[in-house]
Amino acid sequence: MALDYASLTAIPTSYASCSLGTPSNPPPLLDRLDAISAANFSAIELSFPDILSYGETLLGHSPGTDSYDELVTVAKHIKQECDKRALHIMMLQPFAKFEAWKEGTSGRQDAWDRARGWIRIMEAAGTDMLQVGSTDTPLEDLDLDKVVPDLRELCDMLKPKGFKVAYENWCWSSHAPGWRDVWRIVHEVDRDNIGLCLDTFQTAGSEWADPTTESGLLEDVSKIELIHRFQQSLDDLAQTVPKDKIYLLQISDAYQLPEPMSKDPDAQGLRPRGRWSHDFRPLPYNGGYLPVMDVATAVLRTGFRGWFSYEVFDGGPDGQAEQQDFKAYAQTAAGVHARLIAACAGKKFAPKN
Repeated sequence: MALDYASLTAIPTSYASCSLGTPSNPPPLLDRLDAISAANFSAIELSFPDILSYGETLLGHSPGTDSYDELVTVAKHIKQECDKRALHIMMLQPFAKFEAWKEGTSGRQDAWDRARGWIRIMEAAGTDMLQVGSTDTPLEDLDLDKVVPDLRELCDMLKPKGFKVAYENWCWSSHAPGWRDVWRIVHEVDRDNIGLCLDTFQTAGSEWADPTTESGLLEDVSKIELIHRFQQSLDDLAQTVPKDKIYLLQISDAYQLPEPMSKDPDAQGLRPRGRWSHDFRPLPYNGGYLPVMDVATAVLRTGFRGWFSYEVFDGGPDGQAEQQDFKAYAQTAAGVHARLIAACAGKKFAPKN
């Protein structure tokens, strides 16, 4: 059944603050906020690295990642700057390496210390949603029996504040790289303040594409079988996940790499899809090759009409770009959104002059 185009035109749009400008040379935060506002986005995802970098400007020194009194001060100032530009802070991100640390480990202590500190930052920033990415901590350091209890406890910590968890499948995660994985976990957590952060890159990047192959695609099956399998997965998503358990859809594409990446983790332990994610994610319709429209359509088929949030890390096709007209890029992103929702509804896109 065709999607109702009129309902898609009312979808609210956000832009991830960390992802405007090249990954290696981001402009100052306030300049990015100006560009995002001028392009008529309604909100931002506020990234923790931007709190740190703006803190250096505001405070005259770089605040520590656990200097929560200072970070709260910085977050309050960022909220004031967003308010000036009529931008809502939709979500704080990315909360990483949280769930399933073994009992008694320093990683577990750090995870809960960070949770308490980030809740304070959320209050200061005026946002009610925390993005948690499915951890990429090596399996040997995890107790997977703790995944669900840890997320339950986090939800219960957030509940009195009216806050919620948006759980995202990172396609390089050690335990939950696909949408089915995080949906199973969210279903088992069974709290009313946890839902999914779905992402066109993460979904296609885990089930369709592979940066370590010559073709840029998964090669465990034929191309025809891959197409069939991926479409079946999207059909299952559309028919399985309730619309109210989807909190947002992040949008980006991916470049096919000029040379396949090594299958081995890098010196920091980051898996190839994680490295691919950091520098090779353009806007849709701008040189990528993922089936972004298919993923977005499947999510919309659930009845979801919430946030479309543009999170791109565009270092160019070779990942080495250092300069970008970020103001024009934000305007392009707004045009991409209009084109994408038209495509999802089967409409021919006619850009405004």
